[in-house]
Amino acid sequence: MTRLRLVLVDDHAMFRAGVRAELGDDFDIVGEAANVDEAIRVIRETTPDVVLLDVHLPGGDARAVLEGCLSDVPATRFLALSVSDAPDDVVATVRGGARGYVTKAISGPELREAIQRTADGDAVFSPRLAGFVLDAFAGGAAEHDEEIDRLTPREREVMRLIARGYTYREVATELVLSIKTVETHVSAVLRKLQLSNRRELAQWASDRKLI
Repeated sequence: MTRLRLVLVDDHAMFRAGVRAELGDDFDIVGEAANVDEAIRVIRETTPDVVLLDVHLPGGDARAVLEGCLSDVPATRFLALSVSDAPDDVVATVRGGARGYVTKAISGPELREAIQRTADGDAVFSPRLAGFVLDAFAGGAAEHDEEIDRLTPREREVMRLIARGYTYREVATELVLSIKTVETHVSAVLRKLQLSNRRELAQWASDRKLI
């Protein structure tokens, strides 16, 4: 039986190494990438069966990768593999063309099964994430998309952490940013969402089940 050919797209080298070690006996890892431009190039060059695609990447997000290469590799399936389980990330990635979305809490055996099912054409989701997609395509989340899309991927990450009660210093440590950069992102988020302070931001995010 021919082994499936995979490309790993994630900006953390140690995470890619761990996935490679976990899957290497069962799949052929034909390429890796750490950012959007590199991912598009590697995927076009290798035309894998399945791409494991992180959602937030240097240079953009999963949608940028999908838009950059889907038409060139029509037989390739994309499975999002992310730490984020936020509804807007899930819906945007699936709308962009991914066949499924699983979180990094997934076990090795579960990931193997998810890859195989994705290659077979199934839609694969971690528990509870499928509901976000069903709601969105039924119109339940459409009203939120325009507001979320105003934010860059990095602004979304900062927004979620601030809304969860993190301090600027804690956000800076978590995302490996300077405190000044975090402050700049928070100001941009508040301006784009037309909010006045962190309390309003927390309520806004809670109402949309983003935290």
